Amino acid sequence: MAEAKGSGLGMLRNLLGNGKGDAGPRVPETGPMPKGEELNRAISLLRDYEQSGIGWFWASNSEGHLTYISDCVAKSLGRERGELVGQPIQSLFILDRDEDDTVERTLPLMLSARKTFVELAVRAALEGTEVWWSISGRPQFNAQGDFCGYNGNGTDVTATRQSQKDASRLAQYDSLTGLANRHRMGKRLTATLTAYKAAKRACAVMMIDLDRFKQVNDTLGHPAGDELLKQVAQRLQRVVTEKGCEIGRLGGDEFQIMLPDVDDRGRLGEIAKTIITMVSQPYQIEGSRCVIGASIGIAIAPYDGLDSEELIRSADLALYASKGGGRGQFRFYSSDLHSEAERRKRIEDDLRDALSNGELRVAYQPIVDTKTNKVVTLEAFSRWDHPEMGPIPPSVFIPVAEEANLIGALGDWVMKQACMDAATWPGEVRVAVNVSASQFANPGFTSVVAQALAHAELAPERLELELTESIFLGDESSTADMFNSLKLLGVRLALDDFGTGYSSLGYLQHAPFDKIKIDKGFIAGVTQPGNRNNAIIAAIVSLAIALGMETTAEGIEALDELQAMQKLGVSQIQGYIYAPAISCEDVTEAMLSGTWVIEPSGPSKYRQERRTVLRKVGLIHEDHRYEATMRNLSRTGCMVEGLLDVPIGTPFVVDFGEGQLAVAMVRRSAGAMQGLEFEQHLVDDGAGGLCTRHRISPYIMAQAGMPLQALPPGQYPMQLMQQAGAPMSLPKFGSTADMKPKNKVA
Repeated sequence: MAEAKGSGLGMLRNLLGNGKGDAGPRVPETGPMPKGEELNRAISLLRDYEQSGIGWFWASNSEGHLTYISDCVAKSLGRERGELVGQPIQSLFILDRDEDDTVERTLPLMLSARKTFVELAVRAALEGTEVWWSISGRPQFNAQGDFCGYNGNGTDVTATRQSQKDASRLAQYDSLTGLANRHRMGKRLTATLTAYKAAKRACAVMMIDLDRFKQVNDTLGHPAGDELLKQVAQRLQRVVTEKGCEIGRLGGDEFQIMLPDVDDRGRLGEIAKTIITMVSQPYQIEGSRCVIGASIGIAIAPYDGLDSEELIRSADLALYASKGGGRGQFRFYSSDLHSEAERRKRIEDDLRDALSNGELRVAYQPIVDTKTNKVVTLEAFSRWDHPEMGPIPPSVFIPVAEEANLIGALGDWVMKQACMDAATWPGEVRVAVNVSASQFANPGFTSVVAQALAHAELAPERLELELTESIFLGDESSTADMFNSLKLLGVRLALDDFGTGYSSLGYLQHAPFDKIKIDKGFIAGVTQPGNRNNAIIAAIVSLAIALGMETTAEGIEALDELQAMQKLGVSQIQGYIYAPAISCEDVTEAMLSGTWVIEPSGPSKYRQERRTVLRKVGLIHEDHRYEATMRNLSRTGCMVEGLLDVPIGTPFVVDFGEGQLAVAMVRRSAGAMQGLEFEQHLVDDGAGGLCTRHRISPYIMAQAGMPLQALPPGQYPMQLMQQAGAPMSLPKFGSTADMKPKNKVA
């Protein structure tokens, strides 16, 4: 039986996507049915289908305006069906595009092309509510082949869509913190670097590792550690707000931040410092106070790596260096870090044998009474004279000892040696010994102290233990018990590095400290106009006096700083203004009379630090490059030696190597020495040194004929500074290198 044109059954089939042009099979009819009954049956089926909520129908004319829409759709949109008829079909939807889609699909494009589409996910045009439909549509043509419009159907897939999004989120985001997981971070970084390589754009990566996080897990349990990670994630999200950035948790206490289009190392250093400060603020976890820290490694594409694997390797190496430098620091990647990592590994291996081989010794720095200049305490510092590498600074081997779990044995040895040395000193001068958090957390620490005192026959009140706020990380009751046992022993306690950003008055309320040591960060610049450190130090001194405690100011180097501390009422002074750390033999000799008085000696005024260096640099002037030796360096300029009689006002480009160029002007000149002022100030490199904000892009180097690669070590060819086709000129300046006598041949 032929299907009547325009019958109800035919319309139903068309709305279901089986109109003319569809070659799908027809359902065999079992027998003829009257047209009226057939139409009623079709309409009944249509209404039942719509009212069931399973799906709905729509139709449009050749101009793309709705000619039919199910009533349930109008109700879900909060409108009358009559309002929707005559509206463009795409006005019902907001097309959404997932970031993982490789092809962007747009409904208007499909409708204009008169193509069949099936199960296209669209979002309903609703504000405040997310409703998703899956729609299908087939173009309709008349007998002459003219386009008549679309017939289609749709279903509500909101629940399915949400389930898919949840599953996708679980696959891409960390379930604990809500941050991106390792998989998502790796995928996005790879895609970003691939696109940015073609566009010649930069992208920075920060690798963050939490310091002392393991102690939280060990002392407070894993649930507390999980809560701590959540709070760290929240702080990172508040700090890092750069456009397009993404923060991820790679696992454990490792985090990663991707910063597209950021290559300014000054800005990156500021972000890193803020992260370290914010992460280091105290946490309240299940009624306990926790203090952790953060170490950060930074690498920037394309300078430190062109692909994700190379860039992450560079950032990891920088992170390793920041942890090795004492934690709580940031480091930029440098090619020097490869040799530094090898040196650090050797230091770790050799440190294990240093104690037994007698390579370690103890030096002592005087702490002087502010009013009388009399030495009242000597602080013990460990020193290591390596048989091959020479003296290794404590700032290098102490972090290695902490990382290698050697700090306990090293600390106990210093304790015993300091007590033995102090017992030989005449008078009542005290000895101060630094105590690490791991030593303090050892239940047998009181016994170690008691044995050291007994072995040296030193009075307990002559031993002063310097503790940092990290000791409060452990269980409060255990910490209180340790304090009580140490005070029963009779030793003195000092809170070291007070004011470093997360010291708490709560410590002073409960812990029986005898002294507060004001961190040297508050001393630097205290004499500068507008500096607020005076008010902070005055408040600390007043607090200490009220609690019956002494105060010590660390790092005093200039006479104006000393006078400021005296005026503020600080009890004791420690710093180069009196003496550096000296050997036990020198201490004994100085104290032969029983009283050691030191007169302060140093520069009259504090000035911004100017680092003494000795390194080769390139000086580029016009189209010539000269080799010179840099003698000192500050943020604003440097002193170089090597060129003769350079006029004041001469411009140079200083090549520090590794793509670092600084435009500078000669401000002082005498013979072969020139003082240069930088056009743009240098920035902190995170390792106690300075670096340029920007570097030569490898893309520019590639344009000059060099292969495209991450910045290699060393300095770069002159063609980077020359204009193509420009004539060469004669050198303007002589060099001291040309004046060196040459070997004569007999």
